[in-house]
Amino acid sequence: MGCDTNVQAKVQKPVVEFIEIDDDLAGQRIDNFLLAKLKGVPKSHVYRILRKGEVRVNKGRSKPIYRLKAGDIVRIPPVRQGGKSDETIPSDRVLERLESSILYEDKSMLILNKPSGIAVHGGSGVSYGVIEGLRALKSEEKYLELVHRLDRETSGCLLIAKKRRFLRSLHEQLRNKQTEKRYLALVRGRWVDAERRVEAPLHKNVMQSGERIVRVSPQGKQACSVFRGKICNKMASLLELSPVTGRTHQLRVHAAFIEYPIAGDEKYGDNDFNKNMRSLGLKRLFLHANYIRFNTPDGETMQFRADLPAELQKIIDQVSNDNGTSASSTRVSSTRVSSTKANG
Repeated sequence: MGCDTNVQAKVQKPVVEFIEIDDDLAGQRIDNFLLAKLKGVPKSHVYRILRKGEVRVNKGRSKPIYRLKAGDIVRIPPVRQGGKSDETIPSDRVLERLESSILYEDKSMLILNKPSGIAVHGGSGVSYGVIEGLRALKSEEKYLELVHRLDRETSGCLLIAKKRRFLRSLHEQLRNKQTEKRYLALVRGRWVDAERRVEAPLHKNVMQSGERIVRVSPQGKQACSVFRGKICNKMASLLELSPVTGRTHQLRVHAAFIEYPIAGDEKYGDNDFNKNMRSLGLKRLFLHANYIRFNTPDGETMQFRADLPAELQKIIDQVSNDNGTSASSTRVSSTRVSSTKANG
């Protein structure tokens, strides 16, 4: 049978794009805008087309540090973007898991009760993360960006911005320590203090493999965490942890530093304790971001609580029944969402 050489798959050629900047995109540097827009294009190529003047803002050349304004018209030259391989597309099962984990959503933000075992973004050997999954799940959204991060093994409240104005506001609040975040962690041994403030500088090392190792070091950056007891017995204690600063692996390293390592922590934890916890059925890091509070750009105070996952609640029930004492109910229940208008 002959082959018709005129019948070929059509490949869509890249074309010039003109994009008008709206309020949500205003305020960011043009290089960052292009890097986000031109997925799969090498960073060196993005800076090359900027340097050569192929990218134009209001018909003029633009430096990489230029901050876009509402109403700007950006000309993007024809650029072929790398297609996503099947490996970088989350499976339907993962997308369904993410969709069922959404606690709250409106036009400005999305709050996720992030499952343990899913990274917040792809990279360092991880083909995809929460943000890539949400972008695939909500392809109609023009803007989805992480406000903050959680370790891959950590579950709980994760905040995603759907408006750049919201992202800028939350980043400013995080820098000024105006947000409040609380975690629940199961640690080794009986906790003896009502509350303890841990101040120990942290230094981050990145291995050749891309793995990050954090240690307490005088050469590190200032870091502060507050630990409070909730359920305590000889074997293990449930603590509420509040990070005052936001360093990489901060709570895990501070917990190990004061000799109360977190259950299931294979990097900073205690092997014998982890083995005991596995015998009770623990198959993950026992660290859960159960509460977050912040203000919206419009002055509304919002707070969210993420339920402790069933597999962690089961461990708590076993620990608290083993002659444990509790500063509150041993049942860690939580309210999904509440919000109030800020006074004044």
